[in-house]
Amino acid sequence: MGYAAGRRAPDFVTTNGIRLAYERSGRGEPVLMIMGSGSAGRAWTMHQTPALHAAGYATVVFDNRGIAPSDAPPGKYVLADMVADTKGLIEALDLAPCRIVGTSLGAMIAQELAIDHPELVRCAVLIATRARADAARRAQTEAEMALVESGVRLPAAYQAATTVFKMFSPATLNDDDAVAAWLDIFEMSGGGAAQDRQAWADIADDRRPALRRVTAPCRVVTFTDDLITPPHLGAEVAEAIPGCDLVEISGCGHLGYLERPDALNAAIIEFLDNH
Repeated sequence: MGYAAGRRAPDFVTTNGIRLAYERSGRGEPVLMIMGSGSAGRAWTMHQTPALHAAGYATVVFDNRGIAPSDAPPGKYVLADMVADTKGLIEALDLAPCRIVGTSLGAMIAQELAIDHPELVRCAVLIATRARADAARRAQTEAEMALVESGVRLPAAYQAATTVFKMFSPATLNDDDAVAAWLDIFEMSGGGAAQDRQAWADIADDRRPALRRVTAPCRVVTFTDDLITPPHLGAEVAEAIPGCDLVEISGCGHLGYLERPDALNAAIIEFLDNH
């Protein structure tokens, strides 16, 4: 999907052999926002970037590889690809050391940057994250990869319904008007090739030992009803990173940045103001 009417066209930077689309806005010290799997960076602009701008920060949002208008090279994208892309973006825009906010896959990218490239990371808010895949999450990832490799394309309505059930809390699922709106949004947007290729961008092993090397201040934010990265897995990340604190937000699922944005924004800004 292209940029909506009224939004200025993105800028581009070439990094790691591809072009990434990004948008820098607001005034103040920059915060790099890294979105999760299959989602465009503009998802941050619904609730998070306005709050950060009001708090005195500039923001940089970008579209990961595979998400238009960024390049979508063929093949399977692994986590190392996404980390290298983001590292190049930070360097090209001269953001280092920068504040980072990442959700889901974006948080895992931020973790890897903090482990292997500490000079790039001033501090990080890690939302809906994990350091390993437990049995249930591993089975889900393997099932998604098997589906992609089978070549079977599920109907958009089925994909939308499955996404809504996986991503939202009972509070949203029990609200007929909210569910109807989200079903329409997900059915129109669909998963597409980007989400298929990003199915391989996952943690391959237990990263808790490596996370013990992180020196940047970090905060982990979990959501009580998150089925994709449940609170107990997020708590493991907070426990592994020295000095990391943990905030749990109730009443929302994996897309807590959409379900309870005010609570999340407060947790982000309070942490950034202290680091």
